[in-house]
Amino acid sequence: MAEAVVKPESEKRLQALFEALESGTLRQVRRLLHVLHPAEIANLLESLPPAQRELVWELVQEAEGGEILAHLGDDVRNSLIDDMEAAEIVAATEGLDVDDMADILQNLPDQVIQQILQTLNNQDRIRLETVLSYDEDTAGGLMNTDTITVRPDVTLDVVMRYLRLRGELPSTTDSLIVVDRDDTYLGMLSLADILTHDPEETVSSVFSKGRKAIPASMPANEVATLFENHDLISIAVNDDQGRLLGRITIDDIVDYIREEAEHAVMSQAGLTEDDDIFAPVLPSARARALWLGINLVTALMAAWVIGLFQGTLEQIVALAVLMPIVASMGGIAGTQTLTLVIRGLALGQVARNNLRWLFNKEVMVGLINGILWSLAVGAIAAFWFDNLYLGGVIAVAMVINLVIAAMAGVLLPIFMKKMGIDPALAGGVVLTTITDMMGFFIFLGLATLILL
Repeated sequence: MAEAVVKPESEKRLQALFEALESGTLRQVRRLLHVLHPAEIANLLESLPPAQRELVWELVQEAEGGEILAHLGDDVRNSLIDDMEAAEIVAATEGLDVDDMADILQNLPDQVIQQILQTLNNQDRIRLETVLSYDEDTAGGLMNTDTITVRPDVTLDVVMRYLRLRGELPSTTDSLIVVDRDDTYLGMLSLADILTHDPEETVSSVFSKGRKAIPASMPANEVATLFENHDLISIAVNDDQGRLLGRITIDDIVDYIREEAEHAVMSQAGLTEDDDIFAPVLPSARARALWLGINLVTALMAAWVIGLFQGTLEQIVALAVLMPIVASMGGIAGTQTLTLVIRGLALGQVARNNLRWLFNKEVMVGLINGILWSLAVGAIAAFWFDNLYLGGVIAVAMVINLVIAAMAGVLLPIFMKKMGIDPALAGGVVLTTITDMMGFFIFLGLATLILL
């Protein structure tokens, strides 16, 4: 007997929401939304076609609107905001954390941004403008300015009374930030130290001076690596003069890592991590048309190489059967190397000092695999078409193409990064073009020289 399939919780919620929408029981839809976290509602909205999405969005409680918008991808968020009045957007962003508000504001018209800024007090306005002044893929763009700071000369008892007076802590707070009178960063005071040390001790005798702050200009991928290597929950962010600007917490890094993972997968197809799966037909077609055009150009280039050897193909039909094997094996081998190098670049593991070693290693891997599989393919081709020379031609062509694929897999992403091109986005297309064109040229060229 087949086992029952257990549906994921998100799928159950989506199915229940669809059933409630189809039955027209909006009260049931409201009830379903009321028990969900804003992030879960955002996921449901992204799972709905436009008509149902707009209906559910209208049923969302106004107090949760901003948090839901903060969890949505750019395309879905913009589609909802486009139908909102400026006053509605202002109300939705009220009470949001500064970093979440900055994410939403980046794609809004200047007029709406100014309206939102006018609703903030002077301190929050300065904080928001500070975050907006940094690129979103830097520490400054990731940080939240909602921090708790203490001076080094006060006692832990004073700190505890201050915290009780506040009544609540910013989310994901594991430490307080120690600064001097000029807001220069000095170190971190963990909540554990506050609770476990003598209340009469001063902050200066307890806090950790080894917890360094990071500059606001640090790239986001380096920040993520720092969190991973040091198992951080939060870290302080400074300006160029060493003054405290804010902090980055682990939840910000988790969001960034997830977005980068989605970017790596989606970019291979010419898409972005924010593309709306239920976007209307025409915008979707328009967004994909360019990528299809680029692929068409590369396919025509490969076809042009094949056309150079039309006479050879007409005389030896077996070549048309075998030549895709050479190109395909080169493409797979090159993609393996390309993926490793792109990952190494993202993690900061590839530099000028180790590039030569990496290049030589990948070339040797390509050579060994080329020899191994060329012997197998050459033997199969020789037996299949009863032509030993044909087997030798495809074997030699495969070895050469796998070595070229390895070389391209190492050098392409490094060259693209220097040119300011995202290798995750364009590397695969360029690599496939190289391995296809070189594979066809080498195989058909050798066949022309040896077999004719």
